[in-house]
Parts: sequence; structure tokens; C-alpha cells
Amino acid sequence: MNESTAPAAPPLAGLRVLDLATLFAGPLAATMLGDFGAEVIKVEHPRRPDPSRGHGPSKDGIGLWWKLLGRNKRTMTLDLSTPGGREVLLRLAAGADVLIENFRPGTLEKWGLGWAELSAANPRLVLTRVTGFGQFGPYAGRPGFGTLAEAMSGLAAITGEPEGPPTLPPFGLADSIAALCTAYAVMTALAARDRTGRGQVVDLAIIEPILTVLGPHPLWYDQLGYVQPRTGNRSTNNAPRNTYRTADGRWLAVSTSAQSIAERVMRLVGRPDLIDREWFGSGTGRARHADELDEAVGGWIARRKAEEVVAAFEEAQAAVAPVNDVRDVLADPQYAALDTVTEVADPELGPLRMQNVLFRLSETPGGIRWAGRPHGADTEAVLAELGLSAEEIDGLRTAGAL
Repeated sequence: MNESTAPAAPPLAGLRVLDLATLFAGPLAATMLGDFGAEVIKVEHPRRPDPSRGHGPSKDGIGLWWKLLGRNKRTMTLDLSTPGGREVLLRLAAGADVLIENFRPGTLEKWGLGWAELSAANPRLVLTRVTGFGQFGPYAGRPGFGTLAEAMSGLAAITGEPEGPPTLPPFGLADSIAALCTAYAVMTALAARDRTGRGQVVDLAIIEPILTVLGPHPLWYDQLGYVQPRTGNRSTNNAPRNTYRTADGRWLAVSTSAQSIAERVMRLVGRPDLIDREWFGSGTGRARHADELDEAVGGWIARRKAEEVVAAFEEAQAAVAPVNDVRDVLADPQYAALDTVTEVADPELGPLRMQNVLFRLSETPGGIRWAGRPHGADTEAVLAELGLSAEEIDGLRTAGAL
């Protein structure tokens, strides 16, 4: 292969990231960086691995979630509370660009690994601290998980049926949103370092990004005293917007956020008369008449099979999608075309299918080089690269630092 056709290096090649975090926001942010070429070293306690290794279903005793969360990471063990572990971490930090951690505030400082020590070892380091509630404030010392953020932010309060209880998502939504924001924060801090030559501390509280994602709720309340209620699958901003069951038992989701789409849907279902109603001209007006609109759309869909409904919506250029479970996702032709779920070779479990990298870059694409590796698989190799001899490594192991 000549130079003109050789693939370009991934965009984050040469970036070194130390992932000291667990469950789930910090580690997922590190995964995202690794997907685009960063060298990520996952540092775990020798006797207490990242709990994600045991979360959810496993195969042959190997946690499957870890295969996703740990991909593109080298793994090593280190007890940071020991003198030897502290010394090794400082040596690792001296050659790193980013360190991601999610210990409770004050924990690194207790071990002599706070910002003062880390920045002295490497003034260009970006220390990224991901916690439930941030580094200060009345809740800073509390245990923090994404579930608490989903409750505190207002998400649970607006999720669920009107007469039902507040509803929490059945997966790590707040953690995943925080992970995306953490990766963005890291890249922002690195961009600043390019100008100043100095690293800095990123303080990301999991309770904050999800609040931003919820939109203008604080603004609505501040200016209007408006508190959004629970509306089930409906929206207070437009209608029809719901899930509807077809004649063959499938569920389809319909969205009409644009006025033109709402008009196309009503023409399609044989109720063009509703378009001329005074209230139909705005999303909020339609939302106030959701019962009437749902009856029209839901009745039309209920008399037809899913394939017929989707084809009719597509021809009418109206917005519809099937309500997929994971089996449907893996069979969906659009996901297949995008290679959204891709196959990864794994020496422990063989071929694995998992989500691909988040986005496609035309010139410097990311990729999955390997799935999550065993606990501590690269400890000796990483320490040898630091210049430690076999005798020194054995001494650290004997002392309980590895």
C-alpha cells in the first residue's frame, strides 16, 4: 500500500488517557476517547475490579457489559492507597494527557494524589473529576449514581402516565449523558491546553448534564411558573405524538413536531377536515386536542398491518418508526447499512456484536481495536514501559500495590 492510499491515523492517536473511574460515566467517556485512537489505560484495584465487569448477564463467567465498556483499553491493577501504587500512578500521570476519576471528593487528596501532586508531576495534565454532585456544595460527599440524577433533575417527574408514579429509565441514562459531556469537556480542556500549555481540572457533576438535556424547564418556571406534568407518550408541545398498535400487533411511533408533517398525517388517515380547525395551526393547540387526533390516527393504524402503515407514511413523507426491541434493532436494514452494530473478534468469547463508534469521520475514522480485556491483563507491560524492572514489579506485587 503506497502512502497515498494508506489509512490516516485516528484523530486522537498519541493521546494518553488514564481511566481510574468505575460505573459508568467516567469509564464510558474514556471508551469514547479510545474509540477514536486515544491510548487508554484502565487502572483497577487489584482485588476490587470495576464493578461493571459483573453487571448484567455474563457468558462463561465473563461479564458482557465489560466487553463494551472496556473496549480499546489496556488494563492494569494498582492500589492507589499504597505507597507503591501512589508512586506508580504519579509516574503514569507524568506521561499522560488526561486522567479520569470518579472517587468521592477528597479521596485522591487523602492518598496524596490530588491536583497539587498530579499537576506538579505533569503541568499539562487534564484531571477530569466525574462525581454525582460535583466537588463542592452540601451534597458533594454523598454517594452519587445516575439514578439519583434522573430523580433530582426533574426527568422522573415528567416521565410516566399522568396518574402513575414518577418513572425512572431502566438503564443508565444520566451516566451516558454525563459520559458524552465528559468526553466533550476533556476535548475542550485539551483545546485550551493547546493555547496555554497548561492543563486544568474538569469538574463534572452527573446531576447537571441531564438537566441541560431536559431543555427549558427552569426557564419556563422562572418566567411563567409552568411545571411540565407527566403526559405518558404524549407531548405538551405537539400532537399527534404517541405509539399506536397495528392490526398485526406491532407498535409504531408517530411524531408531528413540524406543522407540515401533522397536516400530511391527517390527510393520510382521512381526516383533512381537522387541518382547518383553528387550534390545528400550532403544536400546543394540537396537544390540547390529543384525544381527538389520537383517535383518528390510532383508529386508522389499528386497521392495517405494520408494513402497510410504514409504506403509506413513507409515501406521504410523514414520520413513523417501529417500536423496536433489541432483536428488531439487530435486524433493521438502516442500522445494518450504517454498521451501527458491528462484529468484534474477542479471544475469550469469539465474535461479539456491539455498538460501533458514535459517528463516522470521512478522513480519520475511529474503530474498535479490541473488546474489554481481562482484569490486569496489561499490568506488567505497562509497568515495563515505565522502566520498572521485573524485580521492582515483583516487589510491588508482594507489597500489595498490584
